[in-house]
Amino acid sequence: MKQIPHLLLVPAAMMIVHPAFAQEYLSVTQAQKVLFAEADKFVETPILLTDKQRDTIESNAGVSQRWKKQDIWRAEKNGHLLGWFIVDNVIGKHEFITYATALLPDGKVKGVEIMVYKETRGGQIMEESWRKTLIGKTLADPFKLDKDVPNISGATLSCRNVMNGVKRLLVLQKLLLATE
Repeated sequence: MKQIPHLLLVPAAMMIVHPAFAQEYLSVTQAQKVLFAEADKFVETPILLTDKQRDTIESNAGVSQRWKKQDIWRAEKNGHLLGWFIVDNVIGKHEFITYATALLPDGKVKGVEIMVYKETRGGQIMEESWRKTLIGKTLADPFKLDKDVPNISGATLSCRNVMNGVKRLLVLQKLLLATE
């Protein structure tokens, strides 16, 4: 019987015991209820972006619009627009972070919720104290990490990319989402 060198067993053992950190914290429905508790209806309004629209968003936001399809819901109460509920993904250090952003018709951030976080570090961005720093932001406001939005040690990329993602969604709203 052939023997397997012991050093070859180490990578195999590492693959077996590598923990999975992917965690879903909120479903779409749960995030909608958290961000627009007063809404009585969410109308799915996905947008399929053209290359030109994606380029315009990138030019205005300073970060690329990765996806051609953006998942958007119109939050309503009694048929009136309360705002826009948008699910988005940004890269953390290695993995995607799925988050939801609530935008008011006047172009202000109403709230941000982390829905799925897969990174092994940096989960502090899920803390309400950090997410609150984005509430009220508009495109007229600066988006500078560690100045306008606090950085979290060990979560710099997650902080920066969620912050930039929220700014990108504000640009998308301004360019493409009608208000009443």
